[in-house]
Amino acid sequence: MQTTRIKGLTIAAIGVLFITPDALLVKITSVDPVVFLFWRGLLLAISFLVINGVRYRSGLMSEMRKCGWKGLFCAAAFAMSTLGFVVGMKNTAAGNVLVILNTAPVIAAVIAWLIWKETLPLRTWVIIIVCVTGATIMAISELGRGEPLGLFMAFLAATALASNLNVARSKPDADMSVMLMFGALMVAGAAALVGGVQIPSLRDSLFIALLCLVFLPVAATLIQIGPRYIPAAEVSMMLLLETIIGAFLVWLFLGEVPTPLSLVGGLIVLSALATHGWIEVTRYRSIKTQTSE
Repeated sequence: MQTTRIKGLTIAAIGVLFITPDALLVKITSVDPVVFLFWRGLLLAISFLVINGVRYRSGLMSEMRKCGWKGLFCAAAFAMSTLGFVVGMKNTAAGNVLVILNTAPVIAAVIAWLIWKETLPLRTWVIIIVCVTGATIMAISELGRGEPLGLFMAFLAATALASNLNVARSKPDADMSVMLMFGALMVAGAAALVGGVQIPSLRDSLFIALLCLVFLPVAATLIQIGPRYIPAAEVSMMLLLETIIGAFLVWLFLGEVPTPLSLVGGLIVLSALATHGWIEVTRYRSIKTQTSE
């Protein structure tokens, strides 16, 4: 059991590391958000197809059928979380969006408890609350006037993310990551309907390709696999690490210096996640020692 948890935490952590360049590469590009969404969705769909084709080969269709309606739900939720994040950022202050998105671990834990009767240990609840507090402190410096549409879409993104990971968690024998290509196609289709089918500049095309053919498909696949081994709330909690590393990359390459509050909040999140990892590894070693004896 503990070996499975360590595996899940490792998979989710690697996935988060791959997603951290997202904010930087989005900021570097100068394309319209709708155009960005179209190419993001289309290239991700192609990447997911290639990744899963290599992983499952002729067994891919069988793996998709195994996911059933829950797989379709995960695909739709993946699309909704992507659209909610982008539209939210477009219609309200970034700080408002981040504060709402930071509630995803709590939403995931509540959904798991209400629907699947899955409870978390007290220590995990404490870590989640500390992480959410730290991430919220990071976002406070950017808080601004909230447009209702932006706030609603940010909440929709957080709920869709939490719901996606919970549904994936409820069917651990199926690999829901094989369904993400359909969610990506939904994003591309929605963007195409509102004029997103445009060719970006060569510079922007290179950055979009780097993000959507390399970093995001690997990240999304690993994060989607994470709930097969650990609760959805813990996967959502690991995603808070993206806020810290992503902000660091933006500062390193674009010179956007984080505020003192951001540094304090980031330190809180890092400390909480490091403590969580240390506790899990210590418990794993203790169980392994007892077993060997």
